[in-house]
Amino acid sequence: MESELRQINPDLLQPSKSFKKPSSGTITLNVGGYLYAAQRQTLAKHPGSLLEELVSGKKAVQHVDSMGNTFIDRDGPVFRHILNFLRTGELILPDDFKELALLRREADFYRLSELAQALQEWEQQQAGQREPAFLEVTDSHERSHGLKIYCSDATFIEKVKARLVQISKSRLDGFPEEFVVSSNIIQFRHFIKSEQGSRLVLKEDSTFLCTLETLKLETVMMALRAGFHLLTCLDSSRGSVVQCEALHFVK
Repeated sequence: MESELRQINPDLLQPSKSFKKPSSGTITLNVGGYLYAAQRQTLAKHPGSLLEELVSGKKAVQHVDSMGNTFIDRDGPVFRHILNFLRTGELILPDDFKELALLRREADFYRLSELAQALQEWEQQQAGQREPAFLEVTDSHERSHGLKIYCSDATFIEKVKARLVQISKSRLDGFPEEFVVSSNIIQFRHFIKSEQGSRLVLKEDSTFLCTLETLKLETVMMALRAGFHLLTCLDSSRGSVVQCEALHFVK
């Protein structure tokens, strides 16, 4: 096979003539299958970090890839943010960055305390820029009016809808759209449907029938799990959250 290839093109089995060996000042790292090239001084910017130890020779390279590059068995895509931080000294992340926990864990692995501090400051800044979300749960304790749930964050309304299903004649019909007022409001006007035997139940707990009290309690529990905090409750003298006529939450 080799002789046949040489007959076709002798250069196929030879290194590319355009390939140049990197200079001693440039290092190529293979991080989880992603190749990154950087100057030695960039990687050694923070003394005591894992990267500084590797490029300075304080720590022996344990793994290399097939090309002889130092191989680090960590997340490849997120390493770009680490390298950019080393290059600029600033943490610049997109506003919709969703891998904060992963990047924080990688900062700990590479022993980059400055990056860990920058991540904490970035998270605090993002939290301060978010608009607060408001949630209001009200009822009149009358079946004809039922329970009203308003939330400025439409994603919470979707979570409530996903938790409830209608059972009708042994079928799961999903969430009744007749209760949806808007993307921010659900108005439960009754719990026993006009069709005989139809009920609202909690998904995955289909034996648990939704009454006004259980529905309100489930909403409160979902709100707390979602990070909402109770601000006020109207007529709390009744002694129970589910007996209050109005509950106001904020996140």
